[in-house]
Parts: sequence; C-alpha cells; structure tokens
Amino acid sequence: MELKYRLAGFKDLESLVALLSNDPLGSKREDASVPLNSAYIEAFEAIARDPNNELLVVELENSLVGMLQITIIPYLTHIGSWRCLIEGVRIHSDYRGQGFGEQMFEYAIEQAKNKGCTIVQLTSDKQRPDAIRFYEKLGFKATHEGFKLAL
Repeated sequence: MELKYRLAGFKDLESLVALLSNDPLGSKREDASVPLNSAYIEAFEAIARDPNNELLVVELENSLVGMLQITIIPYLTHIGSWRCLIEGVRIHSDYRGQGFGEQMFEYAIEQAKNKGCTIVQLTSDKQRPDAIRFYEKLGFKATHEGFKLAL
C-alpha cells in the first residue's frame, strides 16, 4: 500500500491536533477542542511561512494515516552542516503496527538527504518506550542527553 505525502493545509489542522492529542501524553498537553485554540493556528501559519519547515500529512486512499514535521536547520558545527529535525510524529490508532511509521521515516530521511542534510535527529519523551525502541530499530542512536526548560 502506497502512502501519499503532502504539505498540511489549514483544512487539516483540526484533524492533526486531534491526532496529536490521541495518546496518553498528548491527551494531557494538547487541546483538541473546537474551535481550535488560536495558538495552533498561529503555529501552523508560522510553519507554513518558514521555508525550512514542512508539516506533512500522510494519507492512504484519502484517509489520514499520520503526520510529522520536518525542520531543516543550518549549523556551524560539523563543518557548517545542515540537520534535519523530525518531530510531531504520529500514526492514527487505526493504522499502527502496519509498517507505516517505518515508511514515513524512510520518506523523511530521503527528504533530508535531498536537502543536503548530514544528520537526522529527533527527540522522544522518555515516557514513550515503544517509540524509543522503534527509533532504535530504524538506526537512531541515543548519543546525547537532551534537556528542556519549560518557560
């Protein structure tokens, strides 16, 4: 089954927020109420304006399978390299366990290569052991300790 990838449009936003909130962690930190919280609209508009950001919708036969965000970041380190940050990865509960996550990452990594990136990085909440195992299975290595500061 062939997945289709496209940039998210404003009409997708409610479905994407619902997808982000449809898991134990997301249900605590997201707000899927309608009308949408204006912060989601502002964030979507900023992502859409930024040429180094892509919010992708993943579909199978016109049904939402998943989503992810790709951000391309220039760095001075590693001899001025470019990195690809993959975040906001979600698979609709109806489609989990069917290999779609792996296909989504193959697509995202190919996009990173096409944009000249030399590193692909991501973060995963330590409360998501299944996701961490999945990323390790794909070849990602936990080489750094990540830190966050809530503001």
